[in-house]
Amino acid sequence: MNPHDPALLDAAREGDADAVRSALAAGADREARDDHRRTPLLLASLGDHVEAAEVLVAAGADPNAQDDREDSAWLVTGVTGSVAMMRALLPARPDPKVRNRFGGIALIPASERGHVDYVRALLNETDIDVDHVNRLGWTALLEAVILGDGGRAHQEIVELLLAAGASPELPDADGVTALEHAERRGFTEIVGLLTAPRAERP
Repeated sequence: MNPHDPALLDAAREGDADAVRSALAAGADREARDDHRRTPLLLASLGDHVEAAEVLVAAGADPNAQDDREDSAWLVTGVTGSVAMMRALLPARPDPKVRNRFGGIALIPASERGHVDYVRALLNETDIDVDHVNRLGWTALLEAVILGDGGRAHQEIVELLLAAGASPELPDADGVTALEHAERRGFTEIVGLLTAPRAERP
């Protein structure tokens, strides 16, 4: 390892943008890895350290580099729901098709976790695949219903996904659709969204 790499990794982890600049200027490898194969940019993304991430992106850091859990700086934004970090990474041209350990893309965990603003930004500002299916056989729409709580945030996410062209007819690996899951869970509002005629959907 380059002798300056630990300083870069620590600075990114702590969100110290000035220390990130100093380590890079001293010759640290922007793609250095820690014990879990996390890069400085991934560490900055995990901590939602936007300024540090911007410095790394400007230095050419890879937003798609994955660690030993198959997380990347880009994928992590779907978990944290950070719109600011998502936008900080866009100039690095992240691959929206990069998959996490569940075979999912950033949209899926964001939909599950109820990150409304992030889902809206992701759908509006990238060409993410709204109907991507992960290894569990779930799309973002299915995950929002199956793992969501049926509350306002998940209702809004269902609205956003449908407006972006998500296919409510796509079933899970057991052949159960989002509508059937919503009915089983008593999510009346989501059932209404899923059964509205296409022309009346948001």
